[in-house]
Amino acid sequence: MSRNRRLPRARLALALLPVVALVAACGSDSEAPADAAGSAEPTFVLKVTDPGNAGPLAVGKRDGTFDEALAPLGAKVEWVKAPPAFSANLKLFNAGQLDVSGGAYSPVVGALSKDVAVRIIAVADPVDQDQSGIIASPGSGVKEVKDLVGKRIAVNPAGKGEYITLKALRRANIPFDQVERVPLQPSDAASAFSTGQVDAWASFNDPYQEAKARDGVVEIATEASIDSKDNTIVAFRTAVLEERPDVAAKYLETLQALTERQRSNPEDYQNVFEKAGPRALSGERLERALDLGRRAAVPHYPTAADEADLQEVADLFFQNGVTIRALTAKDVFYPLQSKVDATAQVQSAPTKSGN
Repeated sequence: MSRNRRLPRARLALALLPVVALVAACGSDSEAPADAAGSAEPTFVLKVTDPGNAGPLAVGKRDGTFDEALAPLGAKVEWVKAPPAFSANLKLFNAGQLDVSGGAYSPVVGALSKDVAVRIIAVADPVDQDQSGIIASPGSGVKEVKDLVGKRIAVNPAGKGEYITLKALRRANIPFDQVERVPLQPSDAASAFSTGQVDAWASFNDPYQEAKARDGVVEIATEASIDSKDNTIVAFRTAVLEERPDVAAKYLETLQALTERQRSNPEDYQNVFEKAGPRALSGERLERALDLGRRAAVPHYPTAADEADLQEVADLFFQNGVTIRALTAKDVFYPLQSKVDATAQVQSAPTKSGN
């Protein structure tokens, strides 16, 4: 389903909090030395998932784009090595070792159900939903979703893999308890799948594409074929959103600009740090990645349509015991745009002077 949406920006972020108010931010130093020109070292460190070798974050890391954008706010980025699955990083968020990451609705719903304080600030519309799905091993005998009955499928628990599995089983009218869901994060699931410990694997992005390319592997479902609503998101640790909404807004604005540039120059966004080696793409996979880059969706503040999609994901998890409490879109989305607009109005309001 395609939707025409405006892509509101965080253009007002620079007008938010003055640099003198930075000292309260978590992860920051209490004081910063000023140089002869009066500028100061950043006092707030925003911890972002390391981007790897491709995409807007990789280009931003290479070019120092985020540090340049955040410097007027007294902030900078620290790139954190982390697993590729959002659901594998909950301990990092809880410990304050990670502040922002990409992901999808499902793992944020799962995280909030476990009282991990993260919220979604932006959503990107689906571009190509065959980057995630369910694959079956050559020796499993599984050729389509209905063949999963009595089989074992690896899923990242309370994340995209589990969502894809539940949605596929529902569409095939298969009771959930007739398929064994094995909770494994992508690195462990890849090993279990390749060694035959599981019959199938519900996965996403690079791990999924790499596994799907092996001889004999059968793709039995994709996000497109199951009408997935588990869209791509940008999520922040809630404490950062409360203490530094200006930093979050400027981060989003910068990500939006980088993503827009990717659409016109996708070649610059692949093999960003390494042109050869295990992380570098070539051949058909590179051409595929370039095509996706030309159609990259720019993240936007959540809309009513996004709220409906998020609710579908949250309800599926709650109704089937994946999460233990019901969540609504208001629980998951953080109203950053409203916070930005309100702060800007305060900053621009005229002050009364007395005699």
